[in-house]
Amino acid sequence: MTTIDTVQVGTELPPLRIGAISRSTLALFAGASGDHNPMHIDIDVAKSAGLDDVFAHGMLSMAYLGRLLTNWVPQQSIRSYGVRFAAITPVHGEPTATGTVVSIDEVDGERRATVELAVTLADGTVTLTGDALVALP
Repeated sequence: MTTIDTVQVGTELPPLRIGAISRSTLALFAGASGDHNPMHIDIDVAKSAGLDDVFAHGMLSMAYLGRLLTNWVPQQSIRSYGVRFAAITPVHGEPTATGTVVSIDEVDGERRATVELAVTLADGTVTLTGDALVALP
């Protein structure tokens, strides 16, 4: 296993596998985030929009990527973090958050890694991509 001290280009962060997204998860996230958009919690509203069912908040997947990063480095080491939403995460979807170091640079006397990030469902659908800049020891 690679330690944070031996990070190099190509280093993969330990994946964060999330269990199936339940309706309870969506309801709890709606309450915690203040995002009560009915598309995420009301099946009738989702069906009226032509969907089969509700789907997860994009920010929930972003939070999982944040957890992936803070499982790897302390929160104060994250210099920037951004994402792009690519597809919806359906209820019962099983996302996995991953990250790969794509570059390492010296900036203002600090060693920093650029990490390419993604959230992927079990069927291979990429729902979120992004990157983070992380200070290394």
